[in-house]
Amino acid sequence: MREQATQPGFWDDPDAAQKVMQELSGLESEVDRWRSLERRVEESAELLMLAQEEGATDFAEEIAGGVGAIERELGQMRWHLYMSGPHDAKDAIVSIHAGAGGTESQDWAEMLLRMYLRWAENKGFKTEILDQTAGEEAGLKSVTFAVHGRYAYGYLQSERGVHRLVRISPFDNASRRHTSFALAEVIPDIGEEIEIDIDEDELRIDMFRASGHGGQNVQKNSTAIRITHEPTGIVVQCQNERSQIQNRRTAMAILRARLYELEHQKQIDEQARLRGEHVSAGWGNQIRSYVLQPYRMVKDLRTDWQTGNTDAVLDGHLDELMQAYLEYSVGANRSR
Repeated sequence: MREQATQPGFWDDPDAAQKVMQELSGLESEVDRWRSLERRVEESAELLMLAQEEGATDFAEEIAGGVGAIERELGQMRWHLYMSGPHDAKDAIVSIHAGAGGTESQDWAEMLLRMYLRWAENKGFKTEILDQTAGEEAGLKSVTFAVHGRYAYGYLQSERGVHRLVRISPFDNASRRHTSFALAEVIPDIGEEIEIDIDEDELRIDMFRASGHGGQNVQKNSTAIRITHEPTGIVVQCQNERSQIQNRRTAMAILRARLYELEHQKQIDEQARLRGEHVSAGWGNQIRSYVLQPYRMVKDLRTDWQTGNTDAVLDGHLDELMQAYLEYSVGANRSR
């Protein structure tokens, strides 16, 4: 890849060149991190050997602290070994859709958005709201956002599916317990590096004014874009940018990624069918329960990971949940 960047004409296509340089930078950063860890291991081993030869005990605490720091960093880097899929290192596009239940589910969808934005902030990732539709009274009917950062998709693929919330409703005057559902969709941002055949004649493109919370128009011009892919029924829209051209470009990128994911899922389902495994139908299996009443617990139904610290999870502390899923996924793939 470094040789590719030195070839004549490399910068003739600035967008493509920039993507190559970003990927190269990410790979070099990854290699540098492993080499730095290797040097720290060697330095700690040399310090331990020197202390043993000299019979010195003064360095015991320092050595133990260094080894502990190495173990913690190695534990984090071990995650990346689980994320070896072709798109795991890419940015992610996440959509959250409120389920049946009106305001309850719409409020839950907004809570999930906050949870993921907090998680991304903790990881140092950048986020960008691409489109959102507000609820009638509170919350969100749906929202689509991008997460920019190396391995964003690798991490967030664990969140794909239906999330269930049980709580005393803040919208119920009788203070009854309600169950709400929201669907999270996660796809990799494949950009234009994969050829996806999209017939322009099969697209219905609508332009409308971008709206704010409560549905009020926030722009005088029709810059928001909605694209319907008629053969599949996939609908994407973007109202993030002030430019109609930029919104269309972003919407087409999301459509391309969703068509790729649809085809990829068809292949997975067909392989499962040939193996005689159950192929789920519907808009997604329930993957996780968040119970706030009558007790407090978050439980992932795939991995059985659970915690009573619901506040931490809803505040974006998802690493342990994600790690449990990655380990579960690797084990499931090996057993096939």
